[in-house]
Formats: sequence, C-alpha cells, structure tokens
Amino acid sequence: LSYMAQSQEPIEITVKELVGYGRTPHQPYWNHVSARDREITDWALKATALTPYEDRFLHTLSGGERQRAWIAMALAQQPGVLLLDEPTTYLDIAHQLEVLELVRGLNQQLKMTVIMVLHDMNQASIYSDFILAMKSGKVEGYGSPSEVLTPDLLGRVFGVEAFVETDPVRDKPICRITGLIKK
Repeated sequence: LSYMAQSQEPIEITVKELVGYGRTPHQPYWNHVSARDREITDWALKATALTPYEDRFLHTLSGGERQRAWIAMALAQQPGVLLLDEPTTYLDIAHQLEVLELVRGLNQQLKMTVIMVLHDMNQASIYSDFILAMKSGKVEGYGSPSEVLTPDLLGRVFGVEAFVETDPVRDKPICRITGLIKK
C-alpha cells in the first residue's frame, strides 16, 4: 500500500533521490541501497517518464512533473494499492490530464488498484471504473460512473442543480452544473 498526499512540502533534493526514498520500506535499518533498489528506482523513473529529469531538483520542475515525481516515489514502493489524495490539486488542466493519464496507464499496465480522491466529477467519470460519493462521512452512492453521477446525487452531495448527459466519445456521464439548489 502506498499513499500520496494532496500536497507535499518542498524539499531540495533531486528527482532520483526522491524516488529512491520510495525504497526505504524495503531496506534494512542501516539503509543500504541494493542493486535491486536502484533497478526499481530506475524503473519508476521510466514508468513516469522522468528519466530525463532524474538529476534535476524538485523545485525546478513544473507542477505536473513534480506530481509525477511523487507518484514515482510511491511506485518505487511496489504497492498493490496506490492511494492518491487529490493528485491534480494546483495543476492546470493540461497537467491534470497528464497525471490522470499516467495513473490510468499504471492501473492498466500493472494491474494495480488505484484509489483516488477527486472533486472534479467529470474527471472522476472519465478516469474511474467505480465511484464512491460521500457527504459528511456517509456514503451517498457507489457504483459505475453512470450509476452514481445523477442529478439527484449531485444535488444531495453538493447542493447543486445539474444536467447529466452521456459523452458520445467515451460513453461516460458528463455533468453540467446549472446552479445552486435554492434553499
């Protein structure tokens, strides 16, 4: 199990050093880095397309590149389950899609379970097999995007009026928020 928080404190290390920290749970207490640790670190850099950036410092990267570096560190742990808390926070739309495409690719290629917290309903629809919708700690809906993303649920959970249609390209629901529910 590996977890990536919504935001991370800036630290002055290289991308490769950060990704290498993902191997810490697999190392003995005297922190000996093995050839296998280096191999897995290199694999995680390659899987996230960060090999060309491995010697750069984190603070010199774009937001999307930085998120990929943190995901690479999580991957270096070789988890069966990857937990991501708002992995697209603070990113522009192009970098959001870059990160979500990376995560979907890892899910499909590695058969890794990915659990993400996303607040953008359309991104959740496109990039999720299942959605769990919650309000105040209570489950309001669980199922496929088509089963969960309904005008009724969006009203109950977010207090918004919404129109939901099916995207003809992806065959997934697309939510259009039309306003707040008047109280």
